[in-house]
Amino acid sequence: MGAKVTICPYYLMNRPDPALDRLQALLQRYSVSAHIFHSGPLCGLHDFDDNGMGQLHLLGRGPVEVHHAGERLLVQAPSLLFYPRPLPHRFITDPATGADLACANLAFGPGRDNPLARALPPFLCLPLAELQSAGPVLELLFEEAFSRRCGRLAVVDRLFEVVLVLLLRHLLDSGRLRGGPLAGLGHPLLARALVAMHERPAEPWTLDSLAHVAGMSRSRFADVFAQTVGQPPARYLAGFRIALAQDALRRGEPLERIAEQVGYGSGAALSRAFSAECGLSPRQWRRQAGGHSGLQC
Repeated sequence: MGAKVTICPYYLMNRPDPALDRLQALLQRYSVSAHIFHSGPLCGLHDFDDNGMGQLHLLGRGPVEVHHAGERLLVQAPSLLFYPRPLPHRFITDPATGADLACANLAFGPGRDNPLARALPPFLCLPLAELQSAGPVLELLFEEAFSRRCGRLAVVDRLFEVVLVLLLRHLLDSGRLRGGPLAGLGHPLLARALVAMHERPAEPWTLDSLAHVAGMSRSRFADVFAQTVGQPPARYLAGFRIALAQDALRRGEPLERIAEQVGYGSGAALSRAFSAECGLSPRQWRRQAGGHSGLQC
């Protein structure tokens, strides 16, 4: 007979609600697409410049020496190397034997102001063995990436996107993120309020109503939210609404409709909030964004 396992009551009380999908609303509103640009051995020195996109590298066989922003890291085990935002970096491998890598550009829509991209650290290295439940996906991804099968690029692109979602889930569940919206989504109580804001941004949320959704007192909710997410609830909600408005402006939607979608009573009210946040009116911002896909506040 196996040993009896006792589950800690604190864990049972403080784990996230399994019925609460903490990522769905963000992934629906802010798409992420992947496009593979390298698969196979990488030998010697290779620089990855700022191309306006994030990048995800899957190391199947190393070692590889990673350089970025004045830092150096030697990665020997099969690992995931993740740059959610543009950051020039250099990989150095053995000139003769090289390292096996599958690499993809990540397009976080809309542009660089995607809340998912902004919520993540500039660089993340994670052994593939730690990415639970991803084994079959990674095995298929490497098999397709290193083959010459018909349609392999489309298959690998989709698999990279699946790996990214599994990575985000892992970060939420593991508590590795110490600040920002994803850290808040990893909190068992704050997640309820954040998901509510993400799913229903047009509701007239107040500190009291959000605290009620979270199941916390008003003062406790305000304190824990600010400590975990890094800003007060009202400030986060305002920024999220403006980010939604920017996405809608890019799509050419009329201002009055956008105001209704993101929780402002009129186009004039949205214009005031938008100008206060971005320093530009929605009309000015849309005109500039037309020539600069990465424009943000």
